[in-house]
Amino acid sequence: MHTWKIINGSVFTGDGWIDQPLLGTDNGRIVHIEMGHGPGDQHLDLQGGQLVPAFIDIQLYGGNGQLFGEHPSVRSLQATVDYSRAGGASLILPTVATNTNEVVYEAIDAVRHYWAGGGRGVAGLHLEGPFLNKEKKGAHAADRIQTPSVEAIQKILDYGPDVVRFMTVAPECFSPESLRYLQSMGIILSLGHSNASYGQAMQAFDQGIPLATHLYNAMSGLQHRAPGVVGAVFDHPAAMASIVADGYHVDAAAIRIAKKIMGDRLFLITDAVTESDEGYYRHIRQDDRFVMPDGTLSGSALTMRKAVTFCVEQVGIGIDEALRMASMYPARALGIAAHHGKIAPGYISECCILHPDGRSEIRVL
Repeated sequence: MHTWKIINGSVFTGDGWIDQPLLGTDNGRIVHIEMGHGPGDQHLDLQGGQLVPAFIDIQLYGGNGQLFGEHPSVRSLQATVDYSRAGGASLILPTVATNTNEVVYEAIDAVRHYWAGGGRGVAGLHLEGPFLNKEKKGAHAADRIQTPSVEAIQKILDYGPDVVRFMTVAPECFSPESLRYLQSMGIILSLGHSNASYGQAMQAFDQGIPLATHLYNAMSGLQHRAPGVVGAVFDHPAAMASIVADGYHVDAAAIRIAKKIMGDRLFLITDAVTESDEGYYRHIRQDDRFVMPDGTLSGSALTMRKAVTFCVEQVGIGIDEALRMASMYPARALGIAAHHGKIAPGYISECCILHPDGRSEIRVL
C-alpha cells in the first residue's frame, strides 16, 4: 500500500473539498483518505491545482484528427482515448453514429483488439443508432437508419454482445416485441433522435429506458400543448439525461433551466468529433463546433474539462456540482457509481489533476 501526501492544492472527493490530505491506495483502489500531518511514502505536488475524480464521457466519436466513429481501428480508438485523457476523462464510451453494420462490426473488432492489447479507459461501445427516427435524424445519415426488427437487432448484437454497452434509440419506432428483445440483451438504453410524444416518452421511461441522449438536441421539444420528449425528461422522476454544454448545441440559459428542474439527473457529455473530409460524416470545424458540408451542426470541439468550465462560467453552476456532472453522475448512468466518480475508500485510484494553466492530467495513485 502507498500513502500519498497531497500538497500545494486541494482535493475534491465528490462530497466536498479537503486540503492536503493523506490518501492511501492499494492495487488501484483507494483505501483511506484523511487529514493528517504524516509525511506519507509518496508526495503529489498539485502546484496550485486541484485533484478531482477522473471524468467519464459516454459519447464522443473521435479525437486528435482520428474519427473512430467513421473509420474504426485501434489507431483511431487510441487517438480518441488520448484526446479524452488530455481533457480529464479516464473512461469513455467511443461512439458510432448511424452507419452500416460493417462499420459497426469494425468498431466492435477495434475495441476487442484494444482490450486484448492491454488498452485501458474504454468501457465499451456506444451505438447512436441505427434504430432512430428519421424525423429527428440531425446529422445522421437517413439512408442508414434501420427499422428495429428483432432480426435487425440480432445482426448487430450477436456480433458484439461483449462490447456494445450503450445504445441510443427512438422507442416509438419499435414494436413491443423488438423493444422487449433489445432490453433483454442487458444493454443500457437511452432515448434519443426521437420524435416521441410526451406520453410515449413517459411510457418508455416507465418501461425501463433510464436515460435520454443530448437533452434538447434531436428530440421533440417542450411545447405548451405537446410537452414532447423534453417535457417527459423534465417530468419523470427517474429519467437521467446527458447534455452538450458548449453554447452551440444548447444555450446556457436552457442548461440552467434544465439543471434547476433535474438536479442530479443531468450530466455532461462532449459529443466531440474531429476533422474529417471523407465518408458519410464529413465534419468541418467552425469556431468551437463542427458542422456537416450543408451546415448541419454535427458535433462539438469540447473536452470534459471545457464542458465543466462552461457550466461554471457561463451557466452559473457551482464548481462542486459541475464536477459531479462530469464524474459521479455519468458513473450512475453507467451503473458503476460504486467504484467510479468519487475520491473515497473503495473507489478506483485514477484521478484527474486540474492544473491552473488549463491543462488536465490523469494520474493513477
